Amino acid sequence: MATMGEAARGGTPGPLLGSGRTADVYALDDGWVLRRDRQGYGDAAAEGAVMAHLRRHGYPVPAVRPSGSRTDLVMERLDGPTMLHACVAGTLGPEEAGRTLVDLLRALHAVPGREGPGTRVLHLDLHPDNVVLTADGPRVIDWTNAEEGDPALDWSTSAVILAQVAVSPHPLAAPARPMLAALLADPSPLTAPALTEALRRRAANPTMSAEEVELLGAAGELVRSFLPPG
Repeated sequence: MATMGEAARGGTPGPLLGSGRTADVYALDDGWVLRRDRQGYGDAAAEGAVMAHLRRHGYPVPAVRPSGSRTDLVMERLDGPTMLHACVAGTLGPEEAGRTLVDLLRALHAVPGREGPGTRVLHLDLHPDNVVLTADGPRVIDWTNAEEGDPALDWSTSAVILAQVAVSPHPLAAPARPMLAALLADPSPLTAPALTEALRRRAANPTMSAEEVELLGAAGELVRSFLPPG
């Protein structure tokens, strides 16, 4: 198996642990993993800096180490299923999953940003497959989209992602609805402008399929149904 130093220098990483839409995750020695970006969408150094900042403030993210690469992020290996896998397995109910997302968003937006007084870090892709349920509690991964701004955009983005599943023919459409309802039990963190922006960004996301983009109209209407009139 490759050591962390070898992988950071472009060496061959260890066994493949998993693959997502844009990246692959490989095992390294001593409890670390390498996430390698296949598409070049992100900046691993910037992402690692955000994660290190959040970890210093006690937010539940994996530890990171510098890799010297825009495409390679070296981080702590987490043991446990993602929230999505736990829901599929029936070990986590959708309402509890939604409440956990609420807690994670609230805790995130309590962390001061790095860009100046009053700023807040936004994840902008916080959904059940980006939360790992470890023995020490949930840990949030995949900070590729992170930026600083209005927390309402973060809430709106998570709501749109869940709503897209809820209005789709996906097998998880049924549990996605109560999960969304739990997320928006208090809809006050959302605003209409933030929801519009979340939908716009989601439509422009290059990883979205044409079928997923087509669902955004119905997804937006579903999220709006939770907002108070006016």
